[in-house]
Amino acid sequence: MKWKGRRQSGNLEDQRGMSSKGKVVAGGGVIAVVVILLQLFGGETGQQIAPIIEQVANSQTTQQVQERELTSEEVEMGEFMATVLADTEDVWNTIFIENNLGNYKEPKMVLFTDAVNTACGSATSASGPFYCPGDQKLYMDLAFFDELKTRFGAQGGDFAIAYVTAHEVGHHIQTILGTSNKVRQLQSQTNQTGANKLSVAQELQADFYAGVWAHHNKEYLQAGDIEEALSAANAVGDDAIQKRMSGSVNSDSFTHGTSEQRMEWFMKGYNTGDIRNGDTFSALLD
Repeated sequence: MKWKGRRQSGNLEDQRGMSSKGKVVAGGGVIAVVVILLQLFGGETGQQIAPIIEQVANSQTTQQVQERELTSEEVEMGEFMATVLADTEDVWNTIFIENNLGNYKEPKMVLFTDAVNTACGSATSASGPFYCPGDQKLYMDLAFFDELKTRFGAQGGDFAIAYVTAHEVGHHIQTILGTSNKVRQLQSQTNQTGANKLSVAQELQADFYAGVWAHHNKEYLQAGDIEEALSAANAVGDDAIQKRMSGSVNSDSFTHGTSEQRMEWFMKGYNTGDIRNGDTFSALLD
């Protein structure tokens, strides 16, 4: 992705120079693994992830904050993230105007290391990237992307990071358009299997929105970028994760969609560039 020398967003909060150290009681590691498996790419984390990360947070002692200077590599990564966020702002401001959706309220992005406090509760790096609707912020511990590559087999690369960022921005769009509230209402009226299907539809729509963003950001893409995004989407499909971790697959427990579905909806967004084609709910629930 061609990003150097371009506009950087002013909506980025970099907390990576501050790290929290504290003792976690036995069991915290198990909870962290559950979060990684079930909450990759965050989703509507205010509802889905807050109870889990609160459990992790409550198992910790009072923490002391340590500060350090960022390395040159970390500074460059911060500049990259600010550029990607700026790209999402430019694209979605235009799309909202063109589709008479009102003004696009830009989210903030918080980069952190180890742990962070949010309106959805305290989170550790084990939660992976997520969006909190309570404060309308994206939270990223960038160490996640090393794990995405080494643990889950993704190809890696800067556009894999851009895809994840755009996916989380997709959840912000669902929040400000009212989709997230509707999903929560419907989930409260059905059983767990039905609630899971609604969650899958919501996650796939965020993948679609990421594809729409990539479509409108083509002038900055380079050879191999889309392949990097698809590799990341493939790695975090529910079926891929379950098979890797347990050797079996239970489709009723899916909350984010299969690898094939995630790649399919990202590409549908990328190929059409039209937000009106992203009704994953009708496609999956009819």
